[in-house]
Amino acid sequence: MQEQELLNLISNLKIRKTESQSVELKSAEKGFPGRIYDTLSSFSNQDNGGILIFGIQEKPGFNVVGVYDAGEVQTRIMEACQQMEPQVRAEITMCRIDGKTVVAAEIPGVDVSRRPVYYRGAGIMKGSYIRVGDGDLPMTAYEIYSYEAYRNHTEDDLRTVSRSDKDTLDQERISRYLQNIKSERKKLSEIPDETILELAGVTRGGLYTLAGILTFSMLPEIYFPQLCITAVSVPGLKIGDQTDDGMRFLDNRRIVGTIPDMVDEAVEFVRKNSRVSTVIDGNGQRRDRTEYPLRAVREAVVNALVHRDYSLYTQNTPVSIEMYRDRIVFRSPGTLFGRATVDMLGKGRPEARNAALINMLEILHVTENRYSGIPTMYHDLHEQGLPDPEFEVSRGDFVVTFRNGIFSENAAADRTDMEKSIKEYCRVPRSRKELIAFTGLSQYYMNRKYLEPMLERGVLKLTIPDKPRSSRQKFVAC
Repeated sequence: MQEQELLNLISNLKIRKTESQSVELKSAEKGFPGRIYDTLSSFSNQDNGGILIFGIQEKPGFNVVGVYDAGEVQTRIMEACQQMEPQVRAEITMCRIDGKTVVAAEIPGVDVSRRPVYYRGAGIMKGSYIRVGDGDLPMTAYEIYSYEAYRNHTEDDLRTVSRSDKDTLDQERISRYLQNIKSERKKLSEIPDETILELAGVTRGGLYTLAGILTFSMLPEIYFPQLCITAVSVPGLKIGDQTDDGMRFLDNRRIVGTIPDMVDEAVEFVRKNSRVSTVIDGNGQRRDRTEYPLRAVREAVVNALVHRDYSLYTQNTPVSIEMYRDRIVFRSPGTLFGRATVDMLGKGRPEARNAALINMLEILHVTENRYSGIPTMYHDLHEQGLPDPEFEVSRGDFVVTFRNGIFSENAAADRTDMEKSIKEYCRVPRSRKELIAFTGLSQYYMNRKYLEPMLERGVLKLTIPDKPRSSRQKFVAC
């Protein structure tokens, strides 16, 4: 980072009066901060890294106070970086503002294969951190495991099920699978069926694998009762909203069975609980149209089931479908796999978490395995005049949201232009809680996607700018 870039960043921070996902402030006016390991870890563990700035006091007004000794601050930063595993390589930049020295340490993001970066003095379980908003939080055991599983090429879908019983298997589906695989891969046609099942990962050492159970068992819920889908239809904009006669759910279902069976039942659940409108097609024919395009719904359900995490850490957490008045939310356990990011979705060929399971479903023609699912969602939602799908990684979950374009009774703006809607809503000062209810977004996603950029551009401002984290803080349009 060049000195002028640092000066511009500090000027921007003084206007915004808040830290961010990638910027952390430390005073260091009278001495070096007692602990920076948490932030070194969290910045290293995110793709774009982050910047630690020493010499700015967050309270009361993001004032430039300077550092007590620029040379010693630089030395202490480097010493702290050497206490990390793997070691952090910080890039130091200094500048002068009103006769005071400010020191910035630019922390690069470490490749996924080397994460988590942690403080050696605390160990991997207690010294690994992740950045959430403008704070550093300890990594969960699952978050640490997800990095280790990727680095060690752990195949959770191929772990064996000791209680698996051939008598509970759908022999018709297995026969169809074997017929398809022999037809598509001629060299397997002369190999015994039991060997094919072993090679394909349906069995291991004579025992059925998790992928085999989820694809071929007639009763997978006996082995894994929580590897299912919980589906609800809610009468309002959030869980807890009720109808006039006190109903919390318009429909509430637990969907079990193999992945092919759950996909079909989940799509039917959405169809049943969707509004239906009549449209005139290009040939002048009347036809019914569901609230959400069912092909896009199916792709979201398939992705949630085949790309979810199937480790011991998440096997008690089901996939969920939540239908609200204005949106449908698909939630699956597990973060994005490996080097995949939200920005890459639908644009590349990401690594597969459950390669054996995906291959089985491809042979059964349940999924194509051609990375066309997300482009299909975009296409079908656009065809129906709906907003783009929204993708979010929330700690331990991957979330996909479709919006139907219907706004709440208290809003007059178009949901497809969220910033315009937020600005209109904030003509009267609004709290963060009110904005979450209004938008239907998670706090993390709303902050990162909308509030922070709008504050930075001066579209919104804080009612209590000197205390950005105040519980009484509100946002108002400029």
